[in-house]
Amino acid sequence: MLTFCVAVGAYGADVVTVEVQEIQYLISSIGTLQEAQFVRNGKAYDAAAAADHLWLKLKNAGPRVRTADDFIRLCASASSMSGEPYQIRFGDGRVITSASFLRGKLADYRTQHQAIAGHQR
Repeated sequence: MLTFCVAVGAYGADVVTVEVQEIQYLISSIGTLQEAQFVRNGKAYDAAAAADHLWLKLKNAGPRVRTADDFIRLCASASSMSGEPYQIRFGDGRVITSASFLRGKLADYRTQHQAIAGHQR
């Protein structure tokens, strides 16, 4: 797994840490999928290969990725070579775009962590 830095810019250190955690969570969500394939440019890859690819795209995106939303939009939605959307094919035959899957995961993550933060006050 590669490590990465999110440009601090206008963000404080706490916000950067949250963004990094969210992006790591999203990539992990892809990398730990069971009985699913990540479809990129018409070819299916297993979860580990998909996660490795997303880490590489994140690294190559550099400071353009400042948020988890940037990550989804710039790295995890479509092929930068063909423009074709990435898809996830589940074991039951259901297919969704990776962007839709990751936006759902991000919303769940944020809801869960807001609830935890509310209980810690």
